[in-house]
Amino acid sequence: MTDFLLELRSEEIPARMQDKARDDLARLFAAELGKAGLAAGSLVTYATPRRLVLIARDLPAETQAVSEELKGPKASAPPQALDGFLRKTGLTREQLVERDGVLYAVTDKPGRATTAVLGEAIPAIIRGFPWPKSMRWGAASASTESLRWVRPLHGIVALFGEELVEVEIAGIRSGFATFGHRFHHPGQITIGSAADYVEKLRACHVIVDQDERRALIRERATALAAEAGLVLVEDEGLVAENAGLTEWPVPLLGRFDADFLTVPPEVIQLTARVNQKYFVCRDADGALANAFVCTANIAATDGGAQIVEGNRKVLAARLSDARFFYETDLKTPLEAQAGKLANIVFHEKLGTVADKVDRVAKLARWLVEEGIIPSPSPLVGEGRGPLASASGKGEGDSASLTTAPHPSAPSALPPSPTRGEGMTLADMAERAARLAKADLVTGMVGEFPELQGLIGGYYAAAQGEPRAVAEAVRDHYKPVGQGDDVPTAPVTVAVSLADKLDSITQFFAADLRPSGSKDPFALRRSALGVVALILDNGLRFPLGRVADRAVLDFFADRLKVQQREAGVRHDLIDAVFALGGEDDLVRLLARVHALQAFVATEDGANLLAGYKRAANILKKEGYAAGGDGVAQPLAYTPEPAEAALIAALDAAEPAAAAAVAAENFAGAMAALASLRAPIDAFFEGVIVNDPDPAKRAARLALLDRVRAAVHAVADFSKIEG
Repeated sequence: MTDFLLELRSEEIPARMQDKARDDLARLFAAELGKAGLAAGSLVTYATPRRLVLIARDLPAETQAVSEELKGPKASAPPQALDGFLRKTGLTREQLVERDGVLYAVTDKPGRATTAVLGEAIPAIIRGFPWPKSMRWGAASASTESLRWVRPLHGIVALFGEELVEVEIAGIRSGFATFGHRFHHPGQITIGSAADYVEKLRACHVIVDQDERRALIRERATALAAEAGLVLVEDEGLVAENAGLTEWPVPLLGRFDADFLTVPPEVIQLTARVNQKYFVCRDADGALANAFVCTANIAATDGGAQIVEGNRKVLAARLSDARFFYETDLKTPLEAQAGKLANIVFHEKLGTVADKVDRVAKLARWLVEEGIIPSPSPLVGEGRGPLASASGKGEGDSASLTTAPHPSAPSALPPSPTRGEGMTLADMAERAARLAKADLVTGMVGEFPELQGLIGGYYAAAQGEPRAVAEAVRDHYKPVGQGDDVPTAPVTVAVSLADKLDSITQFFAADLRPSGSKDPFALRRSALGVVALILDNGLRFPLGRVADRAVLDFFADRLKVQQREAGVRHDLIDAVFALGGEDDLVRLLARVHALQAFVATEDGANLLAGYKRAANILKKEGYAAGGDGVAQPLAYTPEPAEAALIAALDAAEPAAAAAVAAENFAGAMAALASLRAPIDAFFEGVIVNDPDPAKRAARLALLDRVRAAVHAVADFSKIEG
């Protein structure tokens, strides 16, 4: 068995494309070899900025010989049928094989050298490679049929063991030669086989294994920060990106002017990360430090001093721009910025962003005034001050980074009844909602869209807004996905909930709802956010007060998604939703949890089986649900098992109803459990379809009472199993 090496060397491959390119290379290679009946023992792929590599281990020297058999007509078939089969196969009548009166064309295919298979596979892989973006180059690029690659392709190494697999594509011939590091070893290297490839490249300052480069960057950056008495802010995405930009990564620590720390720390971190691919550090107290870690692609003779200085200057220029945006934005009150939202279209069917803000502000106030968002005692966030964590997590959480009012901030906004002392929770909710989108028109968000909301919170705090208002401006987009913090501060909850409910109901009303995999307005994410806000904060209100049936069904689907990770069965959610009128998500989920615990017990499983038997009989007989649950007087003496079930229902029905009314759903399940034995006995000892019409009608009505009693708690017909 022999190993095969393929290196495709090009100009720089974007870091963001490298991982998928490795997966695509392995997939395409396996598919091409599979066509010839070959399979490698294992496939390993590597990517650096300048090369895409595959090593296939344990390939045979040749493919296996195969015999293909094609069934033809009967030996007695007319000459026309035989002639057609012979033309199709290219054989003569004498070359056909006859078995049981049927003719067969048998073709023996000898094994092929694996090098020949590889020689055909490599061009197919290169020409069919699914780069997200690709280009043509050189004189041949005038033709649309010319080779396309992510960047100009310069070289191909294709070695089966120590044998060259000869390939030529777009004038590029395969060979034994590649190149090392662009600066440390710019000359040619001769590769002997897959066995020496990785180490030969390492000797020439190229670490081909992306995982090794990532580990080196992660560990060295962490160590540099520790040596300076700092803590590196971990960022796996940045680790991967720097590994994708370098073949010989050398992390270096530098410092920037501490005066820039007057800018919000998230702005500094984004500037360093997005524009320069730098890591940032915190000091021992958790505050952002004036330090950064950059990753060079060269081991400089001066230890990297000039590289660090050059990067410091570039970062300083970027931070100067960020500080300019920050200080300029602070000169305009958020209230004035909000006025510009009337010039931005939210959606052609839903008006401007200012229209949305007005709807959200009114809804946020309504949520508070209706008592849906309970007012804490004493009221949280009445005064002014630095931003604090909306989730109450305090120091150390990324959302709790604080800033004092900026010296250039105006001392006061225009007079307003919602400017501080004496503000009610409803006042604060409306105020925050009217300011929440104002930062969309600021210079800072124009430069860093990722800061929307967060930077608005800083501006609100710096301009003297109450702390609860500033927190709500900052966090009103939360939660933005699974695992994100769910706000608990009342003002923030009111604004976040109103914002998401408005988006969902307005887009549904405009018939712009999600379909299939398409969700251009992220309404599924908004619905998950609403569910999380309601459940985490225990908000008690029927969604039907703000949403129509279509939206409620949409929330039911999202609730099933949200609860799946918690191990809640989707059919049980359906069983409760099917009752109708249950759109208080907190109460609904409490009922579902009690139901899930109940059906897992022996009593629950047997009652479900008894219910389904009763429901099947009623369905077969075409018996419509009576629905009143009132026992009718019998015109005959009931059998003992029948009387026992009647008595059990007389006791269980009011007990279950009272428990449901008290939201004691475990108690309701216990009341239903008392029916299990009488139902079993009824089916064992009583004939439902009695010849006597009176008995038959009464017993069907009794089964309908069983069904109605169970449906008072959940629609058991929706439960699987």
